[in-house]
Amino acid sequence: MREIESAAAEGNERAALSVKMFNYRVKKYIGAYAAAMGGVDIVVFTGGIGENGWETRENICSGLEFLGIEFDKNKNTGVRGKETTISKEGSPVTVIIVPTNEEFVIASDTRDIVEHQTV
Repeated sequence: MREIESAAAEGNERAALSVKMFNYRVKKYIGAYAAAMGGVDIVVFTGGIGENGWETRENICSGLEFLGIEFDKNKNTGVRGKETTISKEGSPVTVIIVPTNEEFVIASDTRDIVEHQTV
């Protein structure tokens, strides 16, 4: 994703469209799950993009105010890899960043699969 974002920043129209499509799809999933669950209490950004992409988080949350998300741009801007709340104080829906060690999770899951595999 970093390469696509860099290309978009350099004026590559296809890369810029790709970034917009990614943000739109994540926003659409948040809306779909909110509808299926009758609302949300919290939105969690994690993993590489979620914990490091402050612009991505801002673009995804933009327009979701009707769900109760009161996004704080100042708390979000520039934050990378730090557990923090990025919604405004008193927001009906809390928005947070939770860093994760993706490589560790993949390795643990792989180990579990291999250990429980029957031959």
